[in-house]
Amino acid sequence: MSAGETPLTVIGNLTDDPELRFTPNGAPMVKFTVASTPRTYDKAANQWRDGTAMFLRCTAWRDLAEHVADSLTKGMRVIVSGRLRQHNWQTPEGDNRSMLGLEIDEIGPSLRFATAKVERVQRSAPAPSAAADAWNTGTPANGGWGSPAAASTGSEPKYSEEPPF
Repeated sequence: MSAGETPLTVIGNLTDDPELRFTPNGAPMVKFTVASTPRTYDKAANQWRDGTAMFLRCTAWRDLAEHVADSLTKGMRVIVSGRLRQHNWQTPEGDNRSMLGLEIDEIGPSLRFATAKVERVQRSAPAPSAAADAWNTGTPANGGWGSPAAASTGSEPKYSEEPPF
């Protein structure tokens, strides 16, 4: 995280299924909204009261985007951590608009009222010098951890966990 960025963690519920899209150069991204409603206990009425809901539009990129789309659905309670971003634009009528959004760094299901089974994704990072090529082309880097293992037989490439040295 860079200096001057605003980190934020939100706990809330997904208002709809995450929407997975791809940029023109093939980078996956997912958008979804988290609704967070504060609750306070009213001793006089002897009951809980809901406050005003906050709806926060969230965006995740690359592998995280695909994991979110594969794992989370409407109504799930999640814990989201990321960087607050302000988006500014102008309407066709010339009015200035802005909206706050959250660029996601981490997300997971809340286990307060649910259980989850976590599956680790089998992958490894390409060598640092080849990382840019792998991200830009969408293909594994030559050699090292980013190369498919020789024993790969499935439709998805398998990556070796052996270090390249």
